[in-house]
Amino acid sequence: MNKTPLEDATSNGAESTGLNFIEQVVVADIQSGKYDGRVQTRFPPEPNGYLHIGHAKAICIDFGIAQKYGGVCNLRFDDTNPIKEDVEYVDAIREDIHWLGFEWGKECYASDYFPQLYAFAERLIMTGHAYVDEQSAEEIAQQKGTPTTPGINSPYRDRPAEESLDLFHRMNAGEFPEGAMTLRAKIDMASDDMHFRDPIIYRIIKRPHHRTGTEWQVYPMYDFAHGQSDYFEGVTHSICTLEFVPHRPLYNYLVELLMPEGTTYRPYQFEFNRLNLTYTMMSKRKLLSLVQQGLVTGWDDPRMPTLCGLRRRGYTPQSIRDFVSMIGYTRYEGTIDLSLLEHAVRNDLNKHAARVSAVLDPVKLILTNLPEGHDESLEMVNNPEDLSEGTHIQHLTRELWIDRSDFMEEAPKKYYRLTPGGLDVRLRGGYIIKCTGCEKDAEGNVTAVLAEVYLDSKTGMEGSNRKVKATIHWVSTAYALDAEVRLYDRLFLEEDPSGIPAEELKDHLNPDSLIVQHAYVEECLQDAQVGDHLQFQRVGYFTVDPDSRPGALVFNRTVSLKDRR
Repeated sequence: MNKTPLEDATSNGAESTGLNFIEQVVVADIQSGKYDGRVQTRFPPEPNGYLHIGHAKAICIDFGIAQKYGGVCNLRFDDTNPIKEDVEYVDAIREDIHWLGFEWGKECYASDYFPQLYAFAERLIMTGHAYVDEQSAEEIAQQKGTPTTPGINSPYRDRPAEESLDLFHRMNAGEFPEGAMTLRAKIDMASDDMHFRDPIIYRIIKRPHHRTGTEWQVYPMYDFAHGQSDYFEGVTHSICTLEFVPHRPLYNYLVELLMPEGTTYRPYQFEFNRLNLTYTMMSKRKLLSLVQQGLVTGWDDPRMPTLCGLRRRGYTPQSIRDFVSMIGYTRYEGTIDLSLLEHAVRNDLNKHAARVSAVLDPVKLILTNLPEGHDESLEMVNNPEDLSEGTHIQHLTRELWIDRSDFMEEAPKKYYRLTPGGLDVRLRGGYIIKCTGCEKDAEGNVTAVLAEVYLDSKTGMEGSNRKVKATIHWVSTAYALDAEVRLYDRLFLEEDPSGIPAEELKDHLNPDSLIVQHAYVEECLQDAQVGDHLQFQRVGYFTVDPDSRPGALVFNRTVSLKDRR
């Protein structure tokens, strides 16, 4: 049996060439002169929600294939259902694609082709390939049969073509209510392929369209519009996810009916595995439900897997592209551990995020052998991974804020931070100190940690060569800026939340997915801009949130410093 180009590439294995199986097909087509060496893809989102991390995988291959092989990728909005679609989503999709670093060749809409699709439907009716059915959707479904039993012909299947054409025109003229009639392709009610059992190709929708207004009262189904739109645009490689494999025979059947006699050009559909992530909801419908129920603050909530949410959280375009490259494209479904995405983000941020200090659970540290009013400027490297990013000044004063976890009055063995009479500890970028005690309030709570400075131990001095087992971060109490820090974590408790019904989502959310804390940060952050990427030393990677204002800084935790596995 002859193999399709897709099956041939899959059986040969992408490993042998370093190309994924779709790239192998593209390269073979270019080398054979198919399509005259032309490569054209498309990214066809439905404008009924915001794009998420799963769409990023599709974007990277749709645009990436075209970019790599000198082709073009069109952005084509699948706007065939005015009930769910909105201009808000169109604008957001454009922004997300640009943010990921891609440009489209032409912006198209399925609605651009409504006249051609309607004319094709008329031709199918007149050539005996379609008919108007007056049964309800429930009746049609009951007559479909099962995979092992054939379906039953509609009582309207053999109505005269002229009658069906007249009814189809009247459907579009608005004479009939929604659900009263549909246009069905006449194929084979006994086919082993359930998609061939006279599928619905047009239905009545009496809702204004965001681009065409009330011009149309009938709208094409996805299976009818998709392949034909590919054909009208000149797409060569129509790339989609594996759930569309069962739809491919119908795609081919309809495209072949559309092709004028004697022509050879036609698009082909190729499928890859979709992205499934642990602890992550990928259903756009359920993500919308989270927003509508007020369980998140919106589509751009940093706990959402939407690209706008990840952007607000501090994920970078490069990190997402790197992640997609790591996981690759296959024809086998699987689930990727969320920690791999976090690793990609951490790896990218490590290269360019400025290092600063922030204290999220503060307790005062008093350096008792420094005089009152002591104020020393220390030069801090912004990024040890890239010294060209320069330095900034951090002021060291007699009183500092340190993290409460860096002190224990009674410490266990192998606790190397501050404890009375314990090991010496270095202040990051500054002196080595020795803890001498602490102060407490009436309830016994520690209010201040006391320590003495080795005055010859400042970083760069001769005495600074003494080895210590711990270095802690700090912020001057005199110069510290108040800040709100939002610690984001996984939104769902379950590793696989995909099966949770929309109405039960609330019961499965991680109660610690957002923790808001007051913190003190370095004075150098007073001019921090929205979207700046930072590494809070020993805490994690953070970004400045759009809610941030001068004097009211807000930082989001992008990702922790280490993998939690």
